[in-house]
Amino acid sequence: MDDYVLVIIAFIVGTIGTLVLGLISKWIDRKVTARVQWRKGPPWFQPFADIIKLLGKETIVPETARKTGFLLAPLLGFAAVAVAATLIWMANINPESGFFGDVIVVLYLLTIPSFALIIGGSASGNPLAAVGAGREMKLIIAYELPMLLAILAAIYGSANSFSLGQLIQNDTSNTIGIAATIGCVLAFIVSLMCIQAKLGLVPFDIAEAGCEIASGPYIEYSGAALALLHLTKAMLLAVLPLFLITIFWGGFNVSFTEGVGAGILGILAAIGKYVLIIVVLVLVRNTNPRVRIDHALKFFWFMMTPLAILALVLSLI
Repeated sequence: MDDYVLVIIAFIVGTIGTLVLGLISKWIDRKVTARVQWRKGPPWFQPFADIIKLLGKETIVPETARKTGFLLAPLLGFAAVAVAATLIWMANINPESGFFGDVIVVLYLLTIPSFALIIGGSASGNPLAAVGAGREMKLIIAYELPMLLAILAAIYGSANSFSLGQLIQNDTSNTIGIAATIGCVLAFIVSLMCIQAKLGLVPFDIAEAGCEIASGPYIEYSGAALALLHLTKAMLLAVLPLFLITIFWGGFNVSFTEGVGAGILGILAAIGKYVLIIVVLVLVRNTNPRVRIDHALKFFWFMMTPLAILALVLSLI
């Protein structure tokens, strides 16, 4: 089969699989949040029903909006997450299928949804959306540096390679030093806090802030455009934990070459890694109040960034 056909098939399968996983993760998030608040919570199919309902509604474009940026922004963010998901899935299924520098490519792709949200909010012509876009821009400035330093710490602490496949293969075959191990643990903690902000979850849902600025950049979106924004956020909820698992925990490491039992254990371990990250994100969301934008900047610049620098130094040692 032609390589281009394989890439297209991988893109379609990876996108659909990530969509389903993201929506299920969204349901888990909502269900746990409801139980914490002594509510019953939605049924498992509710996130899927919400998307289907939005797709059937009309997309209304405000008269004051710049239509091109307003309508293209959701599509741009969705496409970037879909490509990033495909690269991560391919690296985990076949580590040799990756290429040098795909870690950098994935990092770039995962920043595009935030920029797309800024573009869409700024193009909507609504002052509340502009405020939300400005807050999102400040959040990017806050968390991207410690996130990058944490990823570098993981890279230099294990495979010393910017290839996802090399990171997976090295983690399953080599032992790293104690300093690098401590550095990777610190980097993992920093990365968890950064993806909490990248997902826009409490306490870093400053850009959306429904009770303050009426959903911020989302305020003027409706119909299919709003559905794409929700799908992008759901896919990020799946992709970002998968990315951390690939970088820090050697990927899924599912192989049946050593027997069916080993393969089943690998699948259970992969599920456990993913569920653990989702649980931590949900717990942080439900046990903290929303912070102000200046507090978020101080948290990432003066707490997470020094911690990430320490992790990088330990990994280099």
